[in-house]
Amino acid sequence: MIVKEEFLSRLRKIFDLNLYEVKVWTALLSRGTSTAGELSSISDVPRSRTYDILESLEKKGFIVMKLGKPIKFVALKPEEVIERVKKNLIISAKEKSKRLEALKGDEVLEELKALFTEGIKYVEPSDLSGALRGRQNIYNHLDMLVREAKNSIVLVTTPDGLNRKLEVLLPSFEKAKKRGIKIRIACKITSENKKIAKDFSKVAEVRNADNLRARFMIIDSEQIMFMLLDDNDVHPTYDVGVWINTEFFAQALEQLFDIAWKNFKKV
Repeated sequence: MIVKEEFLSRLRKIFDLNLYEVKVWTALLSRGTSTAGELSSISDVPRSRTYDILESLEKKGFIVMKLGKPIKFVALKPEEVIERVKKNLIISAKEKSKRLEALKGDEVLEELKALFTEGIKYVEPSDLSGALRGRQNIYNHLDMLVREAKNSIVLVTTPDGLNRKLEVLLPSFEKAKKRGIKIRIACKITSENKKIAKDFSKVAEVRNADNLRARFMIIDSEQIMFMLLDDNDVHPTYDVGVWINTEFFAQALEQLFDIAWKNFKKV
């Protein structure tokens, strides 16, 4: 059986399988039903590993074991595999979410917090910085900054960026507003994001920055999160953000923003 490496690589990423798993699975798909020994020969996977791989695929919902001697394995329809894998992922995610939620009242969290509190004593504020890769990681960090804000939030984003941030940041913005946080958002308003801008205007002052194309957030005039790349030109996986804790730079950037803010039109 000859399967292109590019195709195997795509399957590994899509279904989160290792190389042996994807080789054995595609080998079984090509046969419909087969023994472990036959699959080892077809897939070029060591026989000593084949049974473990088949057991793993069975647990993940890719195949079914047929009773009898010799033991055979049956391939499921790819459409059925997708449904089973999707359901298993949802169940697994819910279980992990419950375990993480339970940690909030657990002594494990208290010990972790104590370790962090003790360690942070020896860190200079200016050393609290870092680079984040991938848009989801960037959004997670932005959400954390919003949740920890004490006084003010400034958000400058692109038209598409405003649309994406509705689901990610709006809940935290709503809570920030209830805490009395001053929130300002500047973005180019278009026909595509006008409704989103109105939704944000319920929790923040939103203004149309027609000629400004930038992506950054300033928190409490102390912390800055800015993106290095244009979101029109970069795939979400390769987006890069930089977070720095620097009161001097943050205040300077916010002063420049205040000057531009006066010329932006209210939404």
